Amino acid sequence: MTDTRSFALADVLSVTTGKLLSRRHMDGIYDILSFMTGQSLFTHQLGDACDKAKPAILEQHPHLADVCPPDGLDQADLMAWLVETERVHGETLDVTPLSDWEHRDPIEDLCDKVGAEKVFVVPLPPTA
Repeated sequence: MTDTRSFALADVLSVTTGKLLSRRHMDGIYDILSFMTGQSLFTHQLGDACDKAKPAILEQHPHLADVCPPDGLDQADLMAWLVETERVHGETLDVTPLSDWEHRDPIEDLCDKVGAEKVFVVPLPPTA
């Protein structure tokens, strides 16, 4: 049996639409993508995780394929759209983790992305 976890629709739609709709802002994005990848992600890994997670979510919930807020909404109208969308689709959805996420060391991943000469790792001081 595959583990699932319930997430706010706004968090799910943040992944599927590419628009930050989560009421918890980036915390919502980190939570859903970290759950789906099984990895505590660093900021530079979010794009790759989102690219993998979006089709997986849409496969799990195909009714979300055309759910996207119209362009040009101000904050109040965007929140009204979200409330109506939650009324139609529910406030939460169950999400299943990715089966094909390749775990990467975040520092090595960053070195691969930008070049090792641009990455500086500062060691933590020893604890007592």
